[in-house]
Amino acid sequence: MTLIKKLILVALVASAGVSANAVYSVPSASAAVVLQQGAVNGDVWDVQYRLRTLGYYEPSIDGKYGPITAAAVRNFQTNYGLNVDGIVGANTWDALRKFSVNQAEMDVLAKVIYSEARGESFEGQVAVGAVVMNRLKSSQFANTIQGIVFEQGAFTAVSDGQYNLTPDSTAYKAAMEAVKGWDPTGGALYYFNPRTATSNWIWSRPQTVQIGNHIFAK
Repeated sequence: MTLIKKLILVALVASAGVSANAVYSVPSASAAVVLQQGAVNGDVWDVQYRLRTLGYYEPSIDGKYGPITAAAVRNFQTNYGLNVDGIVGANTWDALRKFSVNQAEMDVLAKVIYSEARGESFEGQVAVGAVVMNRLKSSQFANTIQGIVFEQGAFTAVSDGQYNLTPDSTAYKAAMEAVKGWDPTGGALYYFNPRTATSNWIWSRPQTVQIGNHIFAK
């Protein structure tokens, strides 16, 4: 760069009232995007999907933040003890991510239900999904569905490859019920098959209920 060009650049920076060494922050990809009426984007689609899994939103998921979406958000905020303003800010995002799932997470949940419990009753399949959701709400485990399911050794079906099977519609229905809050396990964080479990630790856990071939425990 020539001396003249350098002088011009310095003059331009000075006239803008900033330092030539200024550092500009770039929003994190994980930063919460504030959503309110009038917004049209994929984040709105995500919110609508999450609200639907919880039973707050029934219309088509279109990515448009209109009055119906705002009303659904307000109902969610009311029931979860949040500031009721119909706006999805950081606190509402946090609650949605803690108590609901997006489409990709629903796929993961359905896959783990199918691979772990496809031979069980519908209640037994919901129960496996409920354990995942209970872990999501617990500080003892990862704070994402993927983190919970793919924790090393957490689920036999992930370890032996059965997780890669394609889940059926029943598994998706069971996943939806678990996300909506049906918990046949009584708050269990673990489950095991009493015919095959050899871990003294898992047998030592306080048991809540047996559903089909699984004993559920805290």
